Amino acid sequence: MGTPAEVVAVLREAGIETPTPVQSAVLPDALAGHDVLARARTGSGKTIAFAIPVVSRLAGRRSRMHRPRALVVVPTRELAVQVEGALRPIARAHRLRLATIYGGTRYDAQVAALRRASDIVVGTPGRLQDLIDQRVLRTDDLEVTVLDEADQLCDLGFHDAVDRLLAATPSTAQRLLLSATLDGDVDRLVRAHLRDPRRHDVDTGASVETMSHHVVVAATLGAKLEAAYELVGAEPRVVVFARTRRGATDLRTSFERRGLTAVDLHGDLPQHVRERNLARFREGRARVVVATDVAARGIHVDRIGLVVHFDPPIDAKAYLHRSGRTARAGESGAVVTLVLPRQLAGVVALQDEVAVSALFHDWTTTPRPPTVEALAASGAPTPPVVRPRSRGGRRRSAAARARGSATGPRSGNGEGAGPP
Repeated sequence: MGTPAEVVAVLREAGIETPTPVQSAVLPDALAGHDVLARARTGSGKTIAFAIPVVSRLAGRRSRMHRPRALVVVPTRELAVQVEGALRPIARAHRLRLATIYGGTRYDAQVAALRRASDIVVGTPGRLQDLIDQRVLRTDDLEVTVLDEADQLCDLGFHDAVDRLLAATPSTAQRLLLSATLDGDVDRLVRAHLRDPRRHDVDTGASVETMSHHVVVAATLGAKLEAAYELVGAEPRVVVFARTRRGATDLRTSFERRGLTAVDLHGDLPQHVRERNLARFREGRARVVVATDVAARGIHVDRIGLVVHFDPPIDAKAYLHRSGRTARAGESGAVVTLVLPRQLAGVVALQDEVAVSALFHDWTTTPRPPTVEALAASGAPTPPVVRPRSRGGRRRSAAARARGSATGPRSGNGEGAGPP
């Protein structure tokens, strides 16, 4: 596909021999210099898909001080660090320098990195724009700009900031936009800033062959907690989703009381605590991370065998992003949604929207039925109960039905929390 031999050697050393579907689709057009719009699920290998053409384009020349030649824009600080880590060995093969730019940290080191003539800058929109406004970061030499997780950038309110960043780059620069979904805000960015983009839709659904989906129906909040304990206790690496920050903290505390090593990840935690917790999870010193939707966007960790939606996701996009934490890059994994009876119809509608065929497990009639025990032990498909049917009459949105009512005590922000 035109990948330079030096990069192939680095990938082979990392155990990457065969391109993923999104890499096979994107690389020929990106290496040829075309603008690219790629839609692929989280964990499908998008980072390598843009890293190779970026490095290939910049190889053999040096950048000027404060003037990088490639800019990678990501939605979160955690993702910036992880993208930089994936890019670094590939860039090193061509002696290219990287800088990571994000908020919540001192400017000094980031300014110094730009002064050392970094070739590639990976950063979040707010800090990037700050440095551009201060004329510390200059965009006139940019040859390629990447928007990674573009839908999440827009979901977090960065559409206008990204629009300004792209408008500040040379009109001749190549633009690569990668996203799990393409909604209105992303489409506006595409129409405004990409020139005749080559479009690729790869692995866009929530379900892949190596991912199984399950819905466990529990009679009470206490029963949901017991199901969560059983599921989490049987897996070495699990991500559990809570709807609120308080809920994430309460769930983490509950798991720790059961003897499980757990960390939480949410916006109330200082940046250094979030980084420490994520490092503990990545290194295996904590087997469970309990996260809110926004904070979880920084979780890009391999070999996660199970995702548990303790609180059902609010919409189909959230289901896609949450579930994409498992079954990454061909690995296997299970996704389990825990629901109370009143939440079931909403979850069914939500899964229909993302074309997921889930197995249902009824835990309302007995405290420990075999189906849940089998699921907790192996994550393998189990005999489903009768799939619920949608009722007639006026319908609420899938998100409203999935939420149901609050699953616990009310938190300070007015949203339902996790376990009491």
